[in-house]
Amino acid sequence: MTAKATTGRVTRRRVRTRANLLDAAFAVFAAKGFGRVSIEEVCETAGYSRGAFYSNFDSLDELFFALYEQRADLIAEQVTTALAADGPGLDVPAAVERVTEVLLLDRDWLLVKTDFLVHAARDPEVARTLLEHRARLRRAIADRLARARGHTALPGDAEEAAHAVVAAYDGVTTQLLLDRDVAGARVWLGQLLTALLTDGSTRH
Repeated sequence: MTAKATTGRVTRRRVRTRANLLDAAFAVFAAKGFGRVSIEEVCETAGYSRGAFYSNFDSLDELFFALYEQRADLIAEQVTTALAADGPGLDVPAAVERVTEVLLLDRDWLLVKTDFLVHAARDPEVARTLLEHRARLRRAIADRLARARGHTALPGDAEEAAHAVVAAYDGVTTQLLLDRDVAGARVWLGQLLTALLTDGSTRH
């Protein structure tokens, strides 16, 4: 057996171990909250030793950071894909429905995201990363709205509209965490986004 084959197997195993640790951490953080979770609990949930943990992460903070980046990147990609489904123009009601479904499917993610927001509020370096992720999401929305101009009637400035869309999402998800009404949150966010991106009607 060659050293290259052995290295490849080790690398794949390490990637799988890291992924399993992230999945376990997501479940534990969502259930208990970041400040109430220990490395031992993550390892026990994942079925690994502390040695496996420390071969992938230096600390619980680093794991939490990696988890946030993984999920935030996925959300940004899903939103971008949902907005790109139309042609040059933008079917606003259809796009709003697609985006709303993507943003509100995972209440556990909202719990973890809220924990990360609180963590970032106390750590300027973490806050910078959070702001970068939010800016990336806003840019994706603004770029899509800007491309649709000339094909679809859209109110105001694309950057301002993107800020408003993210702010609407923040407000709706805060309410969702409290009342657990996913169906109601979908309707409310859809109405808000439609009002922001049109004259308030469903004509386009």
